[in-house]
Amino acid sequence: MPNTILELSNIFKSFTLGTQQVEIIKGVSFSVNEGDFVILFGPSGCGKSTVLNILLGLEEPTKGEVRFLGKSIYEHDEDGRAQMRKQQVGMVYQQSNWVKSLNVIENVYFPLTLRGMPLELREKMAWEMLEMVDMKQGAYQTPTELSSGQQQRISLARALISDPALIVADEPTGNLDSKASVEIMNLFKEFNKKGKTVIMVTHDLEYLSAATKSINMADGVVIGEYKANDARLKPLIVSKRGKLSVNQKL
Repeated sequence: MPNTILELSNIFKSFTLGTQQVEIIKGVSFSVNEGDFVILFGPSGCGKSTVLNILLGLEEPTKGEVRFLGKSIYEHDEDGRAQMRKQQVGMVYQQSNWVKSLNVIENVYFPLTLRGMPLELREKMAWEMLEMVDMKQGAYQTPTELSSGQQQRISLARALISDPALIVADEPTGNLDSKASVEIMNLFKEFNKKGKTVIMVTHDLEYLSAATKSINMADGVVIGEYKANDARLKPLIVSKRGKLSVNQKL
């Protein structure tokens, strides 16, 4: 039986607007098992990003519990949760956050710099990561000199270098053309097949076919949860990109 590495139980989140309490998340529960590729999807404003922030320990829920690697993450203070992310989570965002004074390879091994790892070892590991994403040729360039697709490859290398328990990706194909998007998704699939656990937020519904589990949100609640090859997913897998066929396999 697979190990559950992340579990959200009855999560609520409210914000105060003036004199009113506005409930954004309304009882969300789901789990992520080791080796899963989970895609969280739904319309803009449905609460996906808030849920992502909550499971990362960035935004405490009003009610409910988040357990990661068997521990309740909000039992830790903010510094403790930051340490958890640094050691156990690799993150890939729609817009990469580069250290502008560093070149590509230095940005890739930056998480290891924060851990105090010796330069020779972190350089060796960074070269290995860049080779895995086919970006060794750009190692000494400034990240912003590269295309959006190349930058996302480097972001993935940086996310993987610490060998995290969980990869979290927030709209990683949002700024990419269809060709670069498929290439990035194929990399996520490849690393997932090698055992990496992934949870991804996306608006690109054509990529639901890559998931082992898909979670559909609307208005702050989960309205559907689907395993891979669930027949109910077929009408949801639609392309918003003119050049990408709905039936194209990743």
